[in-house]
Amino acid sequence: MKKIILFLFLLIAFTSAQAQTLTEKLKLAFNKLAADEQLKYASVSFSVLNTETGALIFGGNENLGVAPASTLKTITSATSLALFGEDFTYKTDISYTGNIENGILKGDLIISGSGDPTLGSWRWKSTNKEAVFNKILFGLQQLDIKSIEGKIIGDDSLWDSQSLPIGWIWQDIGNYYGAGSSALSWGENQFELNFTPSKTAGGVVNIKNENEIYPFLAIKNELKTGSAGSGDNVYAYSSPYTATIYLRGTYGIDLVKKIGLSLPDPAFAMAYDVADFLKKNNINSTGFTTTRINENKVFNDKKPVTELVSPPLKEIVYWFNQKSVNLYGEQLLRTLGMKFGKSASTTYGVKTIHDYWKAKGIAPETLNIVDGSGLSPADRITTLSMAKVLYQAKKEKWFNTYLESLPTNNGLKMKSGSIADVMGYAGYAAINGKEPVCFSIVINNYTGSSSAVRQKMFTLLNNLK
Repeated sequence: MKKIILFLFLLIAFTSAQAQTLTEKLKLAFNKLAADEQLKYASVSFSVLNTETGALIFGGNENLGVAPASTLKTITSATSLALFGEDFTYKTDISYTGNIENGILKGDLIISGSGDPTLGSWRWKSTNKEAVFNKILFGLQQLDIKSIEGKIIGDDSLWDSQSLPIGWIWQDIGNYYGAGSSALSWGENQFELNFTPSKTAGGVVNIKNENEIYPFLAIKNELKTGSAGSGDNVYAYSSPYTATIYLRGTYGIDLVKKIGLSLPDPAFAMAYDVADFLKKNNINSTGFTTTRINENKVFNDKKPVTELVSPPLKEIVYWFNQKSVNLYGEQLLRTLGMKFGKSASTTYGVKTIHDYWKAKGIAPETLNIVDGSGLSPADRITTLSMAKVLYQAKKEKWFNTYLESLPTNNGLKMKSGSIADVMGYAGYAAINGKEPVCFSIVINNYTGSSSAVRQKMFTLLNNLK
């Protein structure tokens, strides 16, 4: 018995010494990073927790509110998995009004959105535009509909028209990564342009695929050709439901790259695309529109044509974190508000996140957010609370799905985040392959090269391997 007691005592002492050693290593590395010249005017926050006990291994400014950028996606995805479950799916109903007489639909074809962010996405065979078109066509053929004496209507009425979170900036919202949310999303609410630069810097840049642009959009092209090596400095400026998009900035003379723009009205674009596809397959209609445009439109006695089902949430979360798709975050946030709050609004989505984590001991004030993706520079979180979310996620049955969704950066499973002068990482590590930890590190207002700051952060995080 004495030998067992002595062994346990030595084991505890050894474990304690290891923890102290790790804490000291992290403290030295953190202080070195914080003292770096690039971070002279920066805010730096770093938290490391033991994922088995939740104990704080190291905290450096851990209760400081910082803009998290896309590391916020770790919180949005964890909340969604917890409240919806891994197998949750969105459903988009295709229905019609009126009657079918001798192969003629004397009514409208309705596409009713429920917030599915994957509708028309190229990431799955079952969701891409061709698959959607063919399923709608097959549904009509099953009903022997050969013509439509009515319109194709994109029904986005389930959610209100406040498609953008308050706090997103003008420079972002016209570009693909700043695409607004919608109850009826389409092709991740973006489209692409190809460009041909001039042979000399400063010359005009022509849109190569101008004939592919939606006919209801007017592109005002003010781009100039940039010097060799200057790359992509193209910014699109538009707002929700507008018909005009301005292109400003430069496109490198040696650049060969498609540029993604946000769709101002995805429901309208989908209605147009469906009408166009059906016409090419000899099913004509009288046009296309949306419920937002026809506010007084009332659909009585809708009858089913078919149903479009999204991939399960576990797959949506995978792409959300792997490719940092901002739209997915905003769609999930509004869905949280719709299912667990008073409305499908960003505000009630945020409240749902606050309520869920408050019940687990995380103060809402430490998750001071205005969106679900981290694109807004107005977001403020503490790295300690983010690390606590990661710790709580480790206990859940959906954890393996969650962990798999995180990219591998610098040999660690962690989500990155970056916006102007902000960089962060949040994820998991196993020190020496044994001691499991979760961590969050965020830097705001650094100066100089982002790649240099990234490498300095990696040097600190190497202590967790």
